[in-house]
Formats: sequence, structure tokens, C-alpha cells
Amino acid sequence: MIKNFLRQIIAWLLRQEAKLVLRKYRPKIVGITGSVGKTGAKEAVAQVLGARFRVRKSQKSFNHELGIPLTILGGQNAWWNPLGWARNLLEGLSLIIFRADYPEWLVLEVGVERPGDITRLLKWLKFEVAVLTRLPEIPVHVEFFQSPEELTREKLLLAQGVGATGVAVLNQDDEKIMAAAREWRAGQTLTYGWDEAATVRASGEQIMYQTVGTERQPDGLAFRVDYGGSMVPFRIRGLLARHQLYGVLAAVAVGLSQGLNLLEIAESLSEFETPPGRFKLLAGIKQSLLVDDSYNSSPAALEAALETLAQIETPGRKICVLGDMMELGQHTVAAHRLAGSQAAQACHLLVTVGVRAKLMVEAAERRRLGKRKVFSFLTADEAKLKVQELIEPGDVILVKGSQSVRLERLVEEIMAEPERAGELLVRQEPEWQRIP
Repeated sequence: MIKNFLRQIIAWLLRQEAKLVLRKYRPKIVGITGSVGKTGAKEAVAQVLGARFRVRKSQKSFNHELGIPLTILGGQNAWWNPLGWARNLLEGLSLIIFRADYPEWLVLEVGVERPGDITRLLKWLKFEVAVLTRLPEIPVHVEFFQSPEELTREKLLLAQGVGATGVAVLNQDDEKIMAAAREWRAGQTLTYGWDEAATVRASGEQIMYQTVGTERQPDGLAFRVDYGGSMVPFRIRGLLARHQLYGVLAAVAVGLSQGLNLLEIAESLSEFETPPGRFKLLAGIKQSLLVDDSYNSSPAALEAALETLAQIETPGRKICVLGDMMELGQHTVAAHRLAGSQAAQACHLLVTVGVRAKLMVEAAERRRLGKRKVFSFLTADEAKLKVQELIEPGDVILVKGSQSVRLERLVEEIMAEPERAGELLVRQEPEWQRIP
């Protein structure tokens, strides 16, 4: 109760400072929302705009009442350290009083947890560009909304809010987004995706491979981008999944809306790296390959990850380590059972972690795998020894679960370079490490 009250006070103070900073420096702002793919899109947009402008992006997933003002002020998450929050407020005050070399663009990830979140945000924050990623049938964070449709309407407000002078960047392949777009009056609308109607259209994507030791492993994606009659090839190492390209395509559209050309954008994205825990390729023990997707999980994101796993060519086996999917409300049981059935079609061995993930087991056993190829554990610590034992040379291991399952702890045990965990994995801050 007291902590929540203090949090509200800090959020209000940060928001007042953020308003004054925006009024003084007048940066242009990109807002990115959706149910999946926000962080990847944010990173790609910042990479593209950074080729020509001074850019600041949301750190990690700073996307709510504290994170957005903190990004505007350039502060750090102080967790429950009063001195840290005092330092943030003083630094914000310094920006207001003195002149600083402030970014020309802010790239903000915008999350939605409860009804009214976007409405309240739009009362004090104006976006020049709004990006919508994907709004699947069963989105994450739906538990505080009466229905998935109510959550979808809330997120759509971001694009509606840019008005007649702004730019809406929309996922052409998302039927919900495109149906709602007919009612908007954005000054400019750019769409992206694989659909032939997309303004920025991808095609011909292929997984690239390299030889590591004696094993052939996936290394990245090659694809083409068409825009306005021009076609440019893109090659991005470390990116593997088709669904990751949605964030890249959104970034291409944002760059084009601000006067960059396709060649310039392709060059800026050639060194793009996916954030930790988001379908990130890591070398694993025993000459295996890890696909670390341990940041979070939702039905749509898991389905996309499994589809990619099924497409990977490997001399070894495919192993899925799947954890609970949280915040699904009444959809929890059905979503986990469906996930078990989908996983059985994509992998040779399945390891589940968490109480909810146990619902995957029966569906996976019945669909294809059988009891000898499915293993179930309550925690990541309990599962890690079994996963180590299962891995053989040439295997590809997909690790995906919601953050409460803490599957990054399991990844650390099976990665080839655990000494680089602080650099390569999610939730490595001391505050996270202290949480059981």
C-alpha cells in the first residue's frame, strides 16, 4: 500500500518534469505499441533514425508510467532506492534549468496494462509517428480488460492520436489494425508486411547458415524490401525469425517517412542486433545452438517462435524449453494446451517449466511426442540439469517463457559462454538477481 502510494508520487513528479523538458527541447517522438514485437521494433527504429539524427530510445522495456518519463529525462530505474529517485528528479530539474544537448528524436515503447493507459498518456504526450506492431486474438496483459477487443481498442488509440499532422505506421498483415485504420485521419499512413498492398513490402526471406566447428548453424536472415518501385536486398546477422522482420519493416517505414532512402536504411540495419532474451542466437554447450527467447511469452509470440524452429535446418534435434504464459486470464488453459500441441509439431523433445506449462504436456504427448519425450518441472532451477543432460552436438534449443518463470537462469547453465551472461541475457541487474 505504502510502496504503491510512493510510486504514484514519484510517477507524478517525473511526469511533470518530463512535460517541461518536452516543452523546452521539442523533440520529435515515435511511439510503438502492440501485443507482440514492441521492443524489437523500438530497437530497429532507433537504429534507423540514429543513422541521421540524435536519438534516445526506451531502455529495456521502459514502457509504462515510470518508464516513459524516465526515458524523456534520461534517467535510470532506481527500483526502491530513494536516493536513486532523488537523483533522477535532480537530473530532470537540471535539464529544465540549464541547456543540454538533448536528442532530436525519442523512440518510446508504449505498453498497456489497464484500461485508459493510452488515453491518459495522450493527454500530455504528442507523437509525431505511431507504430502498431501486431494485435493477435489472444494478446498478453488481457487479464485487466473485459475482453481482448477492449485491449485492442485501447492500443489502437495510439495511432489515432497522431492526428492530421502525424504519421501512422501500420502492420498491413494485421486485419484488426487495417480494419480500424479506415477511421483514422493521420497526415500520412505507411503500411508494412508481406501483403502485396503494403507500402513497405518484404519478400524472399531465407535463413542464412554458417559452419561452426563441424556443425552448420543458422546465422541470420536475407530478404528483399520493395518500396515505391525500388527493391533493395537486406542481410541481417543474428535475426532468424520471420516475425522479427516486422519490427525491421516498421523501422524501414519510419525511416522513409523522415526522408531516409532504402539503401541508407539497409546499411544502418546491417549491424542490427536483437535485444537479449528476444529470439537471440547464442552458442550452447556441446556445440549446440540456443535460441534465447526467455524475455517473455504469449500465445502469438510462441506460435511464431515454433514456426521458425520448425523451419531451421539442423543435423541434430530440436528441443523446446517452454515456460508459463502469464496474464492470459480466462484464456490460460486453452492457450497452454494449444501451445503443447503446436510444440509437438516443431520439436523432438519438450521440457515444460511452471504450473501452467504443465497443461502443455498432455496435448504434446497425445499429438506426437509420447511420454518419453516430454519432461515437466516447476522451476527453471529444477529443469536445468535435465536440459544439460538432454543436449547433444548439433541440437537447436528454443527457450521461451514469461518473465516470472526466469528461464534466463536455465539459459545461463546451457550457454557456451556463461561468463558473458551479464552482457547477453535478460534480467541480469542486481535487483533481479535478488528475486528468488
